[in-house]
Amino acid sequence: MPAQPVTGAPEERRRDADRTRAEILQVAQREFARQGYAGARVDEIAALMRTTKRMIYYYFGGKEKLYIAVLEKAYAEVRAAESTIDVEHLAPVEAIRTLAELTFDHHDAHQDFIKLVSIENIHRAEHLRQSEALVNLGAPVTELISRILEAGRAGGDFVAPADAVDVHMMISSFCFFRIANQHTFGALFGRDLTAAEHRARHRTMVGEMTVAYLTGAGSPTS
Repeated sequence: MPAQPVTGAPEERRRDADRTRAEILQVAQREFARQGYAGARVDEIAALMRTTKRMIYYYFGGKEKLYIAVLEKAYAEVRAAESTIDVEHLAPVEAIRTLAELTFDHHDAHQDFIKLVSIENIHRAEHLRQSEALVNLGAPVTELISRILEAGRAGGDFVAPADAVDVHMMISSFCFFRIANQHTFGALFGRDLTAAEHRARHRTMVGEMTVAYLTGAGSPTS
């Protein structure tokens, strides 16, 4: 039976509306990641929800706004995971290693996020740019990394001239490539980058690679 607008006490209506929105976003995220923005259909999302296209439009106002809401949810989950790092109680080297490993874990467990980012790059971030929440969502991670870098330089641990965006790119590129390029890489080199046998090694690699660069361990003068 198609979902119907909820009735009842205001608090109950709010909870039901929040639950319905969350369920729509969950299904929509899978469909956009699977079919891309152009290929996904609101009718199909509604069918998977056993609801109506009208209901989805009621909550989100259309396909583009639904897609932007999916992107906001996906990026917010990454930032929420990063915010769990206790910078104040970790040494800078351990803090940056923890961030690298946490990013690895998140991308490994949320492969739809990688697909969505790839799709949005195909569209030159045209939808991302429409969301004030998304445009400003890079600040928390760069602020976090900046704090770690400042502490590391003050203590003499970090010597590389990289800024927060450089470090974020370094960590993200490794974690992103492993998921986004798993099929082409596997076809060319015969290795499944996401296979369980490689996971622990790759997780260690991204952390140690970042630490080595920042501490100057890999520089010609070290």
